[in-house]
Amino acid sequence: MAERIIRTDGVDLCTESFGDRSQPPVLLVMGTGASMLWWDEDFCRMLAQGGRFVIRYDHRDTGRSFTCEPGAPGYTAADLVTDAAGVLDAHGIPAAHVVGVSAGGALAQLLALGHAERVRSLVLISTSRAVSGGSELPPPTDDFIRFVSTARVDWSREDSVVDHLVAYSRMLAGGRRPFDEAAARDLVRRDVERAHDAAAARNHDSLAEGRQPPGPLSSIAAPALVVHGTADPMFPLAHGEALAREIPDARLLVLEGAGHGVDPADRETIARAILEHTERSQGPRAARSGARGDRRPPG
Repeated sequence: MAERIIRTDGVDLCTESFGDRSQPPVLLVMGTGASMLWWDEDFCRMLAQGGRFVIRYDHRDTGRSFTCEPGAPGYTAADLVTDAAGVLDAHGIPAAHVVGVSAGGALAQLLALGHAERVRSLVLISTSRAVSGGSELPPPTDDFIRFVSTARVDWSREDSVVDHLVAYSRMLAGGRRPFDEAAARDLVRRDVERAHDAAAARNHDSLAEGRQPPGPLSSIAAPALVVHGTADPMFPLAHGEALAREIPDARLLVLEGAGHGVDPADRETIARAILEHTERSQGPRAARSGARGDRRPPG
């Protein structure tokens, strides 16, 4: 396990790896506004101990990566997709199994659509379609909308930021399981203290899309596993069901009572599912879809 600052697309990103780099690579892509700390170290170690080379990283404007002034990001969501490919380039990896949660799952879909040769397989957790199409999907829950519309936070005060993010974490947990506030507060405080500027993470909320790859979800060739909780307040279960239906041959793992994200109670279940999926994805279909990735990365 070692943090490493890499240079890609003219910016510095902080990355961290776990395990033996000779093993199949797994790239973890967190949601917007969240640093790599939200991929729990124990979860990363579970994957590494299962024989995977695991990489997590800080998005722009989170953690120790390149940070812009709050309100002036100067980049687009498409650049976050390019960053994921750049992290692979910096580690000398032509193609990886890509695991994305929340908006990170959308970035993973866009990577698979625009850079299919870089993606061995997909695991999409607590997310929704990255491109339009298909049937209409339900909106966030009333509790989610109420929280987002009424929350007040002073981004210049660390204690206010921490309190806000803990409350947000509680709401995202879905309310059907016990919420460990002490653990959430510890994670949030470490994340805020580690960031160059915690307020800059808000830039992700106002990003323009930038250039989007053509093609519907049905054109994704990578084997896909969709993981979704029944109590997700941001993307109700129908979002995960739609992904599993619209991506060819995708499988759906439903987590009863789980909210949005990777709940500590589900870490072992999700890690085991990722290991099984990435092992299964070494078969003939995966080989065909990844054949274009058998080249050295650019740069």
